[in-house]
Amino acid sequence: VQLQASGGGLVQAGGSLRLSCAASGSVFMVNHMGWFRQTPGRQREMVAIIRRRGDVEYNEAVKGRFTVDRDHAKNTVNLQMTDLKPEDTAVYYCNFLWVTGVDSWGQGTLVTVSS
Repeated sequence: VQLQASGGGLVQAGGSLRLSCAASGSVFMVNHMGWFRQTPGRQREMVAIIRRRGDVEYNEAVKGRFTVDRDHAKNTVNLQMTDLKPEDTAVYYCNFLWVTGVDSWGQGTLVTVSS
């Protein structure tokens, strides 16, 4: 299975971006799909995940600003980011945890928020 992420870029504080991640396998076989982010010198952290039954978990720092959703027909998971802040600057990685226990990661897409 391969994941292809897109949608990163440079945006001013207060702006919006939408990230998308397409999987080559069937999303019906996942335990969860979602997004993580990482900045230099820090551990990768969960941003938002959506589980197989549809329940969603968000990092407290992004609650109310970010929304994760999935499209079964297109085998994608998306992250709508609004009211972006400079501290949201990071490389964002999409993640699929399959029911087989295999953990798949996208290649990472850079989001830069200028103040």
